[in-house]
Amino acid sequence: MTTETMTSNQTVVTEFLAAFEDLDVDRALTYVSRDIEYQNVPFPVVRGFDKFEKRMRGFTRMGTGYEAQIRNIATNGPIVLTERVDVTVRKNWRARFWVCSTFEVRDGKITLWREHYDWASVLASSVKGLFGAALSGLKSQPYQSSKVKS
Repeated sequence: MTTETMTSNQTVVTEFLAAFEDLDVDRALTYVSRDIEYQNVPFPVVRGFDKFEKRMRGFTRMGTGYEAQIRNIATNGPIVLTERVDVTVRKNWRARFWVCSTFEVRDGKITLWREHYDWASVLASSVKGLFGAALSGLKSQPYQSSKVKS
């Protein structure tokens, strides 16, 4: 495999993630093979384009924002590895956590996407996000005096 092909595989992955940052599932799906395999370890593998599309549309319906902060990316033939910090937002809730992914790209399409999370980090960030959302909800409430007016 040439350096040019490996660079192209890396570009497919970064453009795919950029589409999700824009919450543009239709654009993201243009980078995916009909026989895609997606796994969010340790959960079961999602096989096939239709099931993958359904899962991705569910993710984007639940969230109001997403950011993939790529820290490191490496390509070896068809394999592209990313080390990222993902930021997921839903209204006032925000979670930021580490994730490492393995992508396999064949003929310009992603055939495999496997996500590995630090689940303790995901849990801690989710709880922190809940507190942040609760505090932000309190801040947006106008002050109501508890004194009885005569």
